[in-house]
Amino acid sequence: MIIQKKDNLFYVQFSYRPYLVEGIKKIPGKRWHPDKKYWTVPVASEKELMEYAKKHNFKIIDEETVQEVIPEIKPLPELKTFIPLKKELYEYQKKGVAYGLMKKKVLIADAPGLGKTAQAIAMVTAMNAFPCLVICPNSLKENWVREWAMWTNHKAIVFSDSIKKTWRYFYESGMVDVFIVNYESLKKYFVNEIEKQEKKKLRLNHIKFNNNADYFKSVIVDEAHKIKDYKTQQAKFVYGIAKDKEYIILLTGTPVVNKPNDLITPLMTLGYLKYFGGYSNFVKTYCNEPNKNTLKKLNYLLNSYCYYRREKSEVLTELPPKQRQIIKCDITTANEYRAALYDLGEYLRKYKNATEEKVEKSLRGEIMVRIGILKDISARGKLNDVYEYIESILESGEKLVVFVHLREIAAKLKEKFPSCVTILGDDSLETRQRNIDQFQTNPDVKLIVASIKAGGVGITLTASSRVAFVELAWHPADMEQCEDRCHRIGQKDSVQCIYFLGNNTIDEWIYDLIESKRDMANTIMGSREEVETSIMDGVLNKFMQEEFLKFQ
Repeated sequence: MIIQKKDNLFYVQFSYRPYLVEGIKKIPGKRWHPDKKYWTVPVASEKELMEYAKKHNFKIIDEETVQEVIPEIKPLPELKTFIPLKKELYEYQKKGVAYGLMKKKVLIADAPGLGKTAQAIAMVTAMNAFPCLVICPNSLKENWVREWAMWTNHKAIVFSDSIKKTWRYFYESGMVDVFIVNYESLKKYFVNEIEKQEKKKLRLNHIKFNNNADYFKSVIVDEAHKIKDYKTQQAKFVYGIAKDKEYIILLTGTPVVNKPNDLITPLMTLGYLKYFGGYSNFVKTYCNEPNKNTLKKLNYLLNSYCYYRREKSEVLTELPPKQRQIIKCDITTANEYRAALYDLGEYLRKYKNATEEKVEKSLRGEIMVRIGILKDISARGKLNDVYEYIESILESGEKLVVFVHLREIAAKLKEKFPSCVTILGDDSLETRQRNIDQFQTNPDVKLIVASIKAGGVGITLTASSRVAFVELAWHPADMEQCEDRCHRIGQKDSVQCIYFLGNNTIDEWIYDLIESKRDMANTIMGSREEVETSIMDGVLNKFMQEEFLKFQ
């Protein structure tokens, strides 16, 4: 409740209460301004107004401008629609889905790790908005395929050149409901040509879209902060593809990377910018040195029209202490991997046919060396996707712990992110402790790269609630120890553990075997050597069953 004097008038603002309205109506000369949501009272009635203010505890201010009373944001609705999902949503996720079903076009801005993907899948499934197009970073394509399979019976497939001309038949025949494409491939699959004249700015009407986009009933845009700059081709492609769709879902944990301008393109894509007065008014009102009240109003309007965000602290009681997520990567070293696999075939044939125990033992050692080479090749081939993921986390302002095994991988990460600190075997004890302290206390130190051996035990990295693994150890306890550098006393958030796996590589086998061991008693009761040998034997047996046949 506020009273401000300006230009021989008192401006009076308060949330609606019948007794307050009845009281101010008794003051001579009062006037209600419905467009601005405040009352004015002439200076001549100052005495009556001050008595009124004292009675109702009004605050008298001297600001230059009158602050508009911003209503409270309404709570999200309860979900009352049955959705045929394979897994149960958390209660806070259900409320987000209910809001999405009500609005149809939404910006889900929940903090990272709260399951925006699951909410988007549930919304599209509930609305039966198929076929659905998912636009996402290259590193997340396979993850989206996996998430659709995990949550629903709807088949998802990644756009590729092999289905460029036939993909519609996949949907029409009932084989596929969801098509996934990365940002960099939008031009290839959805644009016929760009008629931009030299030295002129690219405009939407310069882009000649084909009719592929017209086929989709819904569009999901993951990591939507990537379209914050409308001047880029990428943003214009997304806008043109999503334009006029009945269902549009944008996902980002960082809706405002730098300033409110970042919201303009997402709001345009959703078709809501007009409700904020259009481009010019949005920039003038919310981007040119806005005050706190203006930003509060922006937040209220966003939540009213198309937006919601929950922080981890708000829903922590619903989250498990640790969450694991796989990110499948198409390795850039595929040719090298195939060559190494072919080389391994020679040893697999000899091993299978070995009759002497001594020869078999020697061959087994050679095979394990070559399996290690395959792991190394896969690790190098995942780096582009790892870089993209790290950049998105750092851009969001979060801290991140990345675990590696090879020195080469650590060196490449240090080269790519020179401001990171490390916990590596080559680091002195003094350097390690100094880097740990910096990561824990310095808000500007966002990334720490640690080796699984050197950084897996005896240290605390609770400044981060995100752990990423570029490579896998042979023992599940090694990974759990690394996870627990963040998940330990002092951690206030649920810890998200990301595992990068090379698609169709040895990584998938190792991870599956490790996961199976997590649930077995010998992970805890058995010796380290027994568990590691068991996993190595499992990988070797898998090669003998699957890969050996390729070399016959």
